Amino acid sequence: MPDAAASAALEALARAALAEITPERTVGQLRELAEADGVATLLFSTTMGGYPGWVWTVSISTIDPAAPSVLETELMPGDGALVAPDWVPWADRMDEFLAQQAEQAAADADSPDGDDADDDDSDDDDADEHDLHDDHDVDVFDGVDIDSHADEIASDEDD
Repeated sequence: MPDAAASAALEALARAALAEITPERTVGQLRELAEADGVATLLFSTTMGGYPGWVWTVSISTIDPAAPSVLETELMPGDGALVAPDWVPWADRMDEFLAQQAEQAAADADSPDGDDADDDDSDDDDADEHDLHDDHDVDVFDGVDIDSHADEIASDEDD
């Protein structure tokens, strides 16, 4: 652990480095300063909304105490921070999906309502639901003849 003067100098350098990547108001108080093997690591609280438990981390080379240099700055999750779930490869997710589909198909086949598939002809009706007219030569959208309304608008503009 560096002495008080060296700690203050490292904190000032770390804050200056963080000011280059984030507004100063997002950097809170110094939480920890640790030094090992010529590298000082400083952890600062973050004041950004949406990042509870996250910390700003600055690593500074202290091999030459007369000329410390910033190695790295980053925002890292701390204990209890909200983070994204672990990544799952697509193939594994697909296997899980296919297994769920197979379970659902087996459950549907075992249920007494499973044989009523031919009673549901709504699939054919869905395609026709939005097609209100068989005459595709007329510009009709949701039962409204667009051309007739365009003529009305044009005559209103002429008045």
